[in-house]
Amino acid sequence: MSGTLTSFRTFPLAVRLLLINQFGVNLGFYLLIPYLATYLTDDIGLSLAVVGVILGVRNLAQQGLFLLGGTAADRLGARGVIIAGCGLRTVGFGLFALGESVPVLLAAAVLSGLAGALFNPAVRAYIAVATDRRAEAFALFNVFAQAGALAGPALGAVLVFVDFRVSALVAAGIFALLTLAQAAVLPGRAVPPQQRSVPAQWSACLRDRRFLAFTLALSGMFALQNQLYLVLAVAAQRATGWASAVAALFAVSTAVTFAGQVPITRRLGARPERGPALALGMAVMGAGFALLGAAPLLGPAPPLALIPVLVTTVFLAVGIMIAQPFVYELIPAFTTESDTGTYFGMFYLVSGVVAAVSTAAVGALGELGGRPTGWIAALVCAGIGFGCAAAVLLLHRFGALPRAEVTT
Repeated sequence: MSGTLTSFRTFPLAVRLLLINQFGVNLGFYLLIPYLATYLTDDIGLSLAVVGVILGVRNLAQQGLFLLGGTAADRLGARGVIIAGCGLRTVGFGLFALGESVPVLLAAAVLSGLAGALFNPAVRAYIAVATDRRAEAFALFNVFAQAGALAGPALGAVLVFVDFRVSALVAAGIFALLTLAQAAVLPGRAVPPQQRSVPAQWSACLRDRRFLAFTLALSGMFALQNQLYLVLAVAAQRATGWASAVAALFAVSTAVTFAGQVPITRRLGARPERGPALALGMAVMGAGFALLGAAPLLGPAPPLALIPVLVTTVFLAVGIMIAQPFVYELIPAFTTESDTGTYFGMFYLVSGVVAAVSTAAVGALGELGGRPTGWIAALVCAGIGFGCAAAVLLLHRFGALPRAEVTT
């Protein structure tokens, strides 16, 4: 932990602010969203179908507009887009607290989703050009994000006992504070001139075969990361019979990230070739799910049934720690500063689609024929991890990955 704090202090004020911003973003998001469906059904009395539409609209507004948010950061400046995104999330979460009609709730879903589509690629694009120590900066980014993701549900669990509207107002207040902090402190940066139209900019990104191959090869990282909320969450509940067992997964993942993220990134970042590290990270994730898939063969007694789930969670966290900082480091290396946001947006858009499709498929396989078949879903996840690792190694072998600038 001391190494993480020491590393944090060495970065410019703008980077430190955005790291704290990411903690606040995840804190505000996770204290609200996990409890939204229950509020809409139990307290307001909406049907599951309507709740599904509201949640789906929020996800579609975010995933579908990542490219728009990234391009806006390139053309308008990342600082303004970050501030606008946090401001919109303030309004969106405030509407969840104040509105009960379906049109108001849909407006809240659209605004909160659009907010994420704006500030997510913009924050990463800003960090990518604000420091030459990108891998280490994004390693810290993961630490702060994990801390927020752990603290958010815990705070939300306390607030929801008071009233869901209190949770929504607190979340909106957090985003309002983030908006004010960035408006007051985050330095502006000169916006590189654009000589092309937006369609031409997008078309150039889509014609970048190296980048698209990289994006497809690493999109499995998000697909597997999402299984913390599906395959691993379901496995933990089935192993223990307690819904609260899911909290243990987040605690383990966060603890492992705190302890290992910065040292792992520094160690693996000493070499300019990132392909082997990316492949290793994906393979570690795949190996974790392979162990989970094989667990039924061992037939653990009920008190020990949670152990394979926790081990897989550790493997997943370590794999993400290995791969994610280098993924974010390499995305801007495929292009120039004037297109960095667009490339981040495209990466998120493609990864979001892949994650959505794969999660739906894994969910269907997890209940094949109406029977719990979690081991099949786990082995499919293992295949995703190993397949992505092989794809990255091929890209590395054929020289399709940029070399990183190693700093000392």
